[in-house]
Amino acid sequence: MSGGRTNVGVRRALPSDAAAAAGVWLRSFAAALPGVVRPRSDAEVRDHFRQVLVPLRETWVAEAADAGVVGVMVLEGEELDQLYLAPEWRGRGIGDLFVALAKERSPGGLALWTFQVNTPAHRFYERHGFTAVRRTDGAGNEEREPDVRYVWRP
Repeated sequence: MSGGRTNVGVRRALPSDAAAAAGVWLRSFAAALPGVVRPRSDAEVRDHFRQVLVPLRETWVAEAADAGVVGVMVLEGEELDQLYLAPEWRGRGIGDLFVALAKERSPGGLALWTFQVNTPAHRFYERHGFTAVRRTDGAGNEEREPDVRYVWRP
């Protein structure tokens, strides 16, 4: 699948989107981070989306007219907490839409964590003006995976 983001819209997630958003997260994590050990089972991830992320956080979905939910983004104040795309929908500008929306929602700045092994994410965020400000050994995250703190300030 190539081309632009034709027929993709971004909107706030509804309770009925939780399962699809969790499915995108699970597929994207498996494709992008195959060597990273997940601390939560698939069922726990689905429960987290249903019980926490969709009802209690600022969760957004990208929805394609012909494919349903193809991306998910979670904001928590100035923290870009989650940004995952269905693997087959990467490279179509959906991540760009999400980052533009995140910057609009948090005009004073944004911060996020990404794993050190996720070099495509580093390139993506740096292209959007984020700067790496800290690297850790992963002791502070659930996965125990070395990570990088990125910050964007207007």
